[in-house]
Amino acid sequence: MAADCWTADRIPDLSGRTFVVTGASSGLGLVTTRALVTHGAHVVLAVRDEEKGRAAVTSLAGAHGAGWEVRRLDLADLDSVRDFADRMHASHDRVDVLVNNAGTMATPYARTPQGHEVQFATNHLGHFALTGLLLDLLLAGRDPRVVTVTSVNHRRARLPSNTARRYSPMGVYNSSKLANAIFGWELHRRLRDADNPVRSILAHPGYTATNLQFGATTAGWRFVLGRLGNPLLAQPADRGALPQLFAATDPAARSGQLVVPDGPGELRGHPVTGKLSPAATDPENGRRLWELSEQATGVRFAALRPSR
Repeated sequence: MAADCWTADRIPDLSGRTFVVTGASSGLGLVTTRALVTHGAHVVLAVRDEEKGRAAVTSLAGAHGAGWEVRRLDLADLDSVRDFADRMHASHDRVDVLVNNAGTMATPYARTPQGHEVQFATNHLGHFALTGLLLDLLLAGRDPRVVTVTSVNHRRARLPSNTARRYSPMGVYNSSKLANAIFGWELHRRLRDADNPVRSILAHPGYTATNLQFGATTAGWRFVLGRLGNPLLAQPADRGALPQLFAATDPAARSGQLVVPDGPGELRGHPVTGKLSPAATDPENGRRLWELSEQATGVRFAALRPSR
């Protein structure tokens, strides 16, 4: 990546291209959607709450792109993921870019309708299933890409488990972000080995001021992450979205690349190439997580043969 500062002004013309952005009704997802629409893209806002999604669309009124549509997607519910994918197949013959952006952070312990822990399901399993179910539409796309948003915290996490005996809100969040990193890299390897043209690119936003921090399980975490951390350390969402926008749009973005902020600790700054943790690129971790994810979701990536 070029050493000079990359900004959203350098996004190329996206006319004629279709993007799916999860979690598009607020925060990084809405900023990403606005930038894509402004540069000519058609964006499918994949949101859990359609009313909030429609309200978010009002903020796009000044954008001059090809338009947008709001569709319900609850990543914590695999039935919702399949329904979303079915509706996409019924209405679209291709998807050019999938941005796996949505996430939840340090939330109270809960189970999904399928019995999975909510953070792991929302942040990883739902995106794994969505990517597999839309892969044929991506194969029909122009310069097709899957952008998976991880976190700097993936470097302090252990291989995620869907059957942890003791629930740690931040520990599970970190593990889910490692799962994102492992998935993005393993998807890259499998796509490469299958001579598949889809690029799998990873990005993380550093420490960015959004509503994510205020969903934490305890008042203490909400204070540390939101009330204290956001004003002192966080960068605005317009800056935090730049790594995933680069990954989704720039011709120089490479499959398998991690795009991060260039500031100290990767907490803030402009997009540059970063380095995944050894755990994220370990082939055994990739195999184990892929098998766990297939078993948990029932989704197989039919277009890919095993990479080993």
